[in-house]
Amino acid sequence: MVAGMLLTSCGSKKSVRTTKPKTTTTSSTADKTTPVVVTDDEDKVTTTTSPRSKDKVANYIDDFKDIAMKEMKLYKIPASITLAQGVLESGSGNGRLAVEANNHFGIKCHTGWTGGRIYHDDDEDQECFRTYNDASYSYRDHSLFLKDRKRYAGLFELDQDDYKGWARGLRKAGYATDKRYPQKLISLIERYELYQYDNIALGKAVDEKPRVIEEVKENNTSGFTKQHVVVKGDTLYSVSKRYNTTVDKLKKLNKLKTNVLSVGQALIVK
Repeated sequence: MVAGMLLTSCGSKKSVRTTKPKTTTTSSTADKTTPVVVTDDEDKVTTTTSPRSKDKVANYIDDFKDIAMKEMKLYKIPASITLAQGVLESGSGNGRLAVEANNHFGIKCHTGWTGGRIYHDDDEDQECFRTYNDASYSYRDHSLFLKDRKRYAGLFELDQDDYKGWARGLRKAGYATDKRYPQKLISLIERYELYQYDNIALGKAVDEKPRVIEEVKENNTSGFTKQHVVVKGDTLYSVSKRYNTTVDKLKKLNKLKTNVLSVGQALIVK
């Protein structure tokens, strides 16, 4: 086993061949082929100086939220989506590709890539993945990958804070093969309130609640039921007032036994 690994910059042609036992990854990312171009003066990863949480996901978010917001301002990709993808693809920064190659999005080499390389089992044995000098370069490569491909063009027509539309659109465009990929992204975003970073990047109030209301087709006489997705601060009473109904009706519609709500919970309101 080699003692260490040299991670080269995007412009280097050196490669790294690993001799570690074959491993498998859970990356569901589609093949990515555009080389990244990042200047030397790009911001490096900003790490938190506050006491570390036992929650690895929360720590990852704290470490990379600034980079995700910067990418959002430059490329109009929701910071919430980028962070959620980073969590999933890198195992909250603890996956082998993230640790040894600063590759947080499972981006493969393929045609046109002239930078550093690492070999890792994925869909096939010992596939080639890109390496970066710094994780921020991986975030930039992720932005360019989405921005430069026609199949993702429709995503950039969505509102920048429409994280649900982006999550579903990524799966539809073929970014991931996992059928539950959108639900996993949305669950992470709502559990950790990642939409707040979209608000910050867009210059909105940090505590502004996203009005996530959608029409859902149902088998009933009206054809649709209206749903409200619970955000921080919502109560059954406040939701009932917003939709001109009562707490008792909401509890009956949603078969609730208590008044307790959780962030991300979908409530039928009409």
